[in-house]
Amino acid sequence: MYQPAAFTETRPDVLHELIRAHPLGLLVSAGSQGLIADSIPFLVYPGEGEFGTLRAHLARANPHGPALREVEECLIAFTGPQGYITPSWYAAKAEHGKVVPTWNYAAVHVWGKPRVIDDAAWVRRLVGDLTQSQERGRSAPWAVEDAPADFIDSTLRAIVGVEIPIRRIEGKFKMSQNRAMPDRVGVVQGLRADGPMNEPLAALVAQRGEVPEA
Repeated sequence: MYQPAAFTETRPDVLHELIRAHPLGLLVSAGSQGLIADSIPFLVYPGEGEFGTLRAHLARANPHGPALREVEECLIAFTGPQGYITPSWYAAKAEHGKVVPTWNYAAVHVWGKPRVIDDAAWVRRLVGDLTQSQERGRSAPWAVEDAPADFIDSTLRAIVGVEIPIRRIEGKFKMSQNRAMPDRVGVVQGLRADGPMNEPLAALVAQRGEVPEA
């Protein structure tokens, strides 16, 4: 990943937090079948290994499972808040006009050697952990135990687990840090004026760019 110094993030806890907040990762491997990619939700376990461990599951019928058994390394790409940045928000547009559009985004890339797991008890624990991570905080959270046991057993037989101890992890938070403060202020104000759906990105631009609260 291209990493200008202004956008680089190396702190594991910050990178893990983005994964927790945006768990759908793009899993990419390159084996004898060529490049294969799948979007699947992951859980990160920070205390396991030097940089933590990722766990997920795949459909047993997915050809990516056999492919993962033969590769020495795979890549998982996570994307956080992102959006188009118009130069109309920059104070510099009015000053000299030498501005162009860009795209702000947060991304975390993870590398590691995958292990495909067929153990039913292991997969059952993972499914429970993944469900709990998404149901937590709901007024009526669903649990795996709410479904009939025989149905869950048959469902678990149709999936396999994937475990990836993290060998390398890097993050990029491109949030207008390379712009002058008046431009950063304009980006935050512009994003918020465009609607509440932009608030996560606006908040990150404000945080990363040290934009003072109005």
